[in-house]
Amino acid sequence: FNYLVHFKRLPTPDFCKENEITEEDLQRNEAGTVTMPLTEALRQKLERMPDFCDKPVKAPSFDQWLFPLDMAKKWSTSDYGPLWIPKRGATIKLTLANLPIYERCIAVYEGNRLEVNGGKILINGHAVDSYTFKMDYYWMMGDNRDNSADSRFWGFVPEDHIVGKPLMVWISLDKDYGLFDGKIRWNRFFKWVADIK
Repeated sequence: FNYLVHFKRLPTPDFCKENEITEEDLQRNEAGTVTMPLTEALRQKLERMPDFCDKPVKAPSFDQWLFPLDMAKKWSTSDYGPLWIPKRGATIKLTLANLPIYERCIAVYEGNRLEVNGGKILINGHAVDSYTFKMDYYWMMGDNRDNSADSRFWGFVPEDHIVGKPLMVWISLDKDYGLFDGKIRWNRFFKWVADIK
């Protein structure tokens, strides 16, 4: 989880390396205060260092920005859904309750005029109670669940927005190490994506 940490003096590079804190982890908010992910062990360690920093406080979540913005659901970044992902040719029952989830697909990506009038859903001027999708959609997840901007925030990704397919990892570098200190991840060097586990 992310925490707000007010440092009385900023961590040294040695402290950061010892505790696996990267420069990217230290998101500065104001003088001396950073937002950073902490393991439970590191949080407890920092709590025992009152001369170094104030007690870490859990950072506010961004749950109010989750897709769909106007849902009355109590979803969070770590407890999201359930959610059905649209696919080409699939038909769903369309209701006022699920419309916020699918309205961007229907109106923006598939080019329909969508409106609600008198409690009825209208697509291109016709009252409807179902919809058949014209495209496949994808749900994109970042590789850092608690710190990723992904489909939980921007919703479904239509097939026509996907412009390529990864085939091979040419080189994989670890930004936290020097060139001769483990920077190159040899186990991922020149590997076919399908072979990476």
